[in-house]
Amino acid sequence: MQSKFFAFMARMKFVNRWSLMRNTTTENIAEHSLNVSMIAHCLALIENKFYGGKYDVFKIGMIGAYHETSEVITGDLPTPIKYFSKEMRDSYKSVEKIANDTLLATLPKDFVADFDELINASEEEYLLVKYADKLTAYIKCIEETACGNSEFKQAGASILLELKSFNSKSVDYFLEVFIPAYSMTLDELGGRV
Repeated sequence: MQSKFFAFMARMKFVNRWSLMRNTTTENIAEHSLNVSMIAHCLALIENKFYGGKYDVFKIGMIGAYHETSEVITGDLPTPIKYFSKEMRDSYKSVEKIANDTLLATLPKDFVADFDELINASEEEYLLVKYADKLTAYIKCIEETACGNSEFKQAGASILLELKSFNSKSVDYFLEVFIPAYSMTLDELGGRV
């Protein structure tokens, strides 16, 4: 059997995010998913090291990598539309499920269960990915406003309030320890050799 699964995954680079806003730099779901993967992995590490967590940090990272897979079929529906109403949210969840099931069906049978537990992760495991997803949105706002794009100023303030409302120690730790560097230039980071 030939599988189309990774050909679909390769198309993540064609699906752009933030379509309702003016962007100084476009971001696609492949780039976004990599960032979510790395940050979710870090949140799991923070939970395990400091707050008694028992997460499989590598699995959490991979759940982050695959958290937007449905969008290679559905496209990226902007958040204000996706969450406009309960009916809209429920309908979109149904469409996402169909898209994910369609993608899983393209895998050889021996791999379906393995990818299903990443694409349709448990609520507990997905929670850290959700936090990482929101952190990457906040980071996008920081980067855009640093480039003089005021379009993202209000979004950044709203997202920061939402992040703080999670009452998550790992999110608070990430905000305090890692977020400030996102406002720095390459020279300030010490990245020039």
